[in-house]
This record gives sequence, structure tokens and C-alpha cells, in this order.
Amino acid sequence: MEISALIDRFGLLAIGLVAFFAILLGLYGLAELASRRDRSRAVAFVFLAPAVLFLLVGLVYPALRTIAMSFFNKDGSEFVGLDNYVWAVSDPDALQILINTALWIVVVPALSTALGLVYAVLIDGRRGERVYKALVFLPMGISFVGASIIWKFIYQYKGSGEQIGLLNQVMVWLGLQPVNWLTQFPGNNFLLMVVLIWIEVGFATVVLSAALKGVPLEIVEAARIDGAKPSQIFWNVTVPSIRSAVVVVAVTVFIATLKLFDIVRAMTGGHYSTDVLAHNMVEQAFRLYNDGRGATMAVVLFLLVVPVVIYQVRNMRRQELEAR
Repeated sequence: MEISALIDRFGLLAIGLVAFFAILLGLYGLAELASRRDRSRAVAFVFLAPAVLFLLVGLVYPALRTIAMSFFNKDGSEFVGLDNYVWAVSDPDALQILINTALWIVVVPALSTALGLVYAVLIDGRRGERVYKALVFLPMGISFVGASIIWKFIYQYKGSGEQIGLLNQVMVWLGLQPVNWLTQFPGNNFLLMVVLIWIEVGFATVVLSAALKGVPLEIVEAARIDGAKPSQIFWNVTVPSIRSAVVVVAVTVFIATLKLFDIVRAMTGGHYSTDVLAHNMVEQAFRLYNDGRGATMAVVLFLLVVPVVIYQVRNMRRQELEAR
């Protein structure tokens, strides 16, 4: 791109920013001129209006446009009704994508939360607890693409002889034949899940470890005096006490799993029956140039997220009422 074109673009950006702040100052000035009775409302409107405008332009309008696009053909020139949705639930490849996504959103949140809880309980109050937390939290500092490359090297297949991949080299040492893991369906899906679980366990551990610190010691001691076993204390005292933290972790990992793109893209590219909703949405829209099906996948993804968000909002409100 030429320097003159860049200057023109930055100039337009600068003009837009100046105009935006000028409008804000003008509105704020009008609010100050209003009567005292209406001044608080006017000032509130001035500060809320930009945020509401950005939400409408950046969130509401794109969502409504995406829903509308899902009822049209690939280039938006013909209304096709529910044909794209029929494709999403009847085409074998699309059904496999939905099945894969269902497996991801069940297995990854469940295992990540469970492993994080177990690890948090094991290191709770131990010497070197901070070091153990740091070690398990380290993968959170790696991007999904970086983590995918690391694990792709572990799964690497080289045919026969010395192997590059650690897993296949272990197979060779044991006298077994190396396996092209990432092409073997359905096991390849679970091998990809390992990457996200490896990343999210650290998040689950830190959050649940903090929640364990908040469990009242009086309740635990009372249970011990009553003769409760450690397993009974864990299931009947500890877990109910940190239920809200467990829900937060599970919901957070669930949403992260639903919008998963990087791991599938970096490791298999969606091939070998490993595709998921978020990845296929991008594939349909930007590689296959089928805006209708891409929008349909986006809507399906949205419909899967909405119930979880509603549940989380209700759960937070219930906790607020209980706190009162």
C-alpha cells in the first residue's frame, strides 16, 4: 500500500475521532444547560449513548444480518427459506460436525473441571502449593496455536523407523507399530480435545483452589467430629460449598470450547472428520464462499450458547439473593 493511501486513511480516522469527541462534548454541554431536574438524566444519556450505539452497530446489527443471511443462498441472491438449516441437520458431513461439537462440549468442560478440582484438592495446603499451581497454569500462557503445534509434534507420524513424535517413538520402543494418530477417526477428535483440556485445567485449578480456601473450617471440623470419612466430607461438604465456582469454571470452559477454532485449524484443518461448528463456519464463509451456510453455522453456534448464558445469569442472580 502506498504512503499517500495510508496518510489518507489515517486522516479519515483522525477526522472521525475528532467528530466523535466533538459530538460528545456538544451533548455534554447541552446536558449542562438543562435544568437541574433533568440534568442527571441528560448526563446519563450522554455517557450511555455511545456504548449503546456501539452495541447496536457492532453486535445487534451483525447478529440480525447473520440470521437474515442464513435464509439465503451462498451469494445472498436468492431466498431459500430453511434449506440451509435442513442441510445442517441432514447432510452427513454437517451431522458429523454437530456430533463432534457435541462431544467437545461434553468431554472438555467435564474433564477440565474434574481434573482441576482433583488437582486443587491434592495441592491444597501442601508445601510448595504455589509452585504446583504455577506449573499447571503455565499452558494458559500459551496461545491455542502454539499449544497445537507442541501437541502436533507429540502426535507426529513418520512412517517407519525413528520417529519425530514422542508418542510414536514410545510405541516403537515398546515394539509396536507407529500410528498416524491425527488421521484415525474417531480417536483423533479425543486427541485434539487433550490439547484444550491441557490448557483449561490450569484455569480450573486456580479458580477452584481459591474457592476451596473459602470453605469454612468449622463445617469441615464438625463433619469430622460426627465421624464423616474424607470422601463423605468431600462430596457432602466441600463440593456443595464450592458449587458456584464449579459452575463458573464449567460454563467458562463450555463457551471457550464452543468457539474453538485454532486447535482444529492448526492440527487437522478440519479434515479426517474432526471439523467443529466454529471452524466450519469460517470455512463455509471464507473458503467455500457460501455465506448462507456460514451464517447458518453461526446461528446454530449462537443457539447453543444462549441457554448456557441464561443459566449463568439466573445462577448469579440466585447467588446475589442468597447473599442478601
